[in-house]
Amino acid sequence: VQLQASGGGLVQAGGSLRLSCAGSGPTFSFYDVGWFRQAPGKEREFLSYISWNGGSAYYADSVKGRFTISRDNARNTAYLQMNSLKPEDTANYYCAAGGTRAQAMGVNMNYWGKGTQVTVSS
Repeated sequence: VQLQASGGGLVQAGGSLRLSCAGSGPTFSFYDVGWFRQAPGKEREFLSYISWNGGSAYYADSVKGRFTISRDNARNTAYLQMNSLKPEDTANYYCAAGGTRAQAMGVNMNYWGKGTQVTVSS
């Protein structure tokens, strides 16, 4: 499966963005999906995970209560709604698919897309 993240941009602190992760191929709906980010000079970190059918979702403590993951398998797309953005949320955001929740939390999913840049100004 090929993935493409989009929806990044420049936003003021306190603002919102919705990222999309478009998957190609009919198998996207069979895969669990994760969202991750990487800031300059830092390691890529896990943000959120959603199971293949949307029945389970998990969040890193750093984004819990502010970010919401969802998916629309009919559109082969997963989303990350980001609210109450902070300057420290500035990073390149990636989506990935395939693997377990443990793999997602270990930043070790099977398929990765190119990132989309999110910049939050203070």
